Amino acid sequence: MFDIENTSHRRLNILTGEWILVSPHRTKRPWQGKVENVTPKNVPEYDKDCYLCPGNERAGGEKNPNYDSTFSFTNDFSALIPSEIEAKINDENLIIAESDSGICRVLCFSPRHDLSIAVMDQKSLTAVVDMWIKEFKSLSEDPSINCVTIFENKGELMGCSNRHPHGQIWAQKLIPNEIRKESIHQRKYYDENQNCLLCGYLKKERELDSRLIYENDDFVSLVPYWAVWPYETIIIPKFHAENILSLTVTQKLNLAEILKIVTVRYDNLFETSFPYSMGFHQAPTDNASHPEWHWHIHFYPPLLRSASVKKFMVGYEMLAMAQRDITPESAAEILKSIPKTHYLLR
Repeated sequence: MFDIENTSHRRLNILTGEWILVSPHRTKRPWQGKVENVTPKNVPEYDKDCYLCPGNERAGGEKNPNYDSTFSFTNDFSALIPSEIEAKINDENLIIAESDSGICRVLCFSPRHDLSIAVMDQKSLTAVVDMWIKEFKSLSEDPSINCVTIFENKGELMGCSNRHPHGQIWAQKLIPNEIRKESIHQRKYYDENQNCLLCGYLKKERELDSRLIYENDDFVSLVPYWAVWPYETIIIPKFHAENILSLTVTQKLNLAEILKIVTVRYDNLFETSFPYSMGFHQAPTDNASHPEWHWHIHFYPPLLRSASVKKFMVGYEMLAMAQRDITPESAAEILKSIPKTHYLLR
C-alpha cells in the first residue's frame, strides 16, 4: 500500500489506454506565478457586430434569420468539406496521407448573445439537447459519414473566437483518433467481460463515492480517476446506450439539468465565466454493431488556481506523458462543495 494522496504515481485511462502521472506532493510547493483579477465584461443581449446574433450577416456573407430559440447552419469556413475523392499517399511507409471529407455545422444555443449553458434555463437547455439529437440523427444517416463529434469550445482560453453561446459538430468519413482509441478499449473490455466498460466503471465509482460530484435519476457527473485537467469531469448516463438518439423526454430534461449544474459549479469555482472544451463521445455511425459503446460527455477546463491561472500542457506533458498535481479526489471534493446557484444570482 502507498499513500496515493501524497506519493507520485500514474493512473491508467481505461478508455484510451494512456497513462497519466499524478504528483500530489507538488501542491505543497510555493506558488510564485501571477494571479490577476478578471473583471466581468458587460455583455449585451444583442451585439450588432456578432456574426451569430439573429438577423446579422455572417463572415461568409449569409444573413442569419431572426431566430428565437436554437439555430444551426453549415460552417462558412468548414475544416471538413463533402467530397467523393478517395486518395492515399504511401511512400515506403514513411510519407503517408489519405483524403478525408465531411460536414461541419455551427449550433447557436440561444438568440441571446450574453448567455451560456450555466445561465440558461432548463427549457432553453432542453431545446439545445433536442437540436443536438436532430443534428446527430441527420448526419448519422448520411452514408458518407462514419463519425459525428458534437462539441463546444467556451472562452478565449479555449480558442473560441465568438462570445455568442454556440457549439459545433464535425461529421466525417474517417474515425478520428480519440473515438478510435475509445472504441478499441471499450471493445476489448466487452469481448473479455461480456459487459460494458463504462457500466462497470460507473458502478465502481458509485460504490467508492470519492470522485462523484452530482447525479440525478439518469446521469452521473464525476471527476474521472484518470483526469488530466485540474477540474476535468465526465458525465455518464446510468443507462446503456450507444448514442443520444434514444433519449426519452425525462432523460432530456435530466441531461439539461446536469449540464447546467456542472457548468454553474465551474463558474462558481473562481467566480468567472469558466472556459472549457466539452464534447460528446458516441459510437461510430458506420452501420456496424457497437454493443460495447456507452456514450458520455467530457469536460476539459484549463483553469488551475484562479480565473487567470491556466494549466499548460508543456515540457514533460508534451514530450513524455500527461501530468497533474491536484488529485482527482481533491478536485471532486472541491467541485462537490460548490453551491448550485450561480454566483451572479447570489
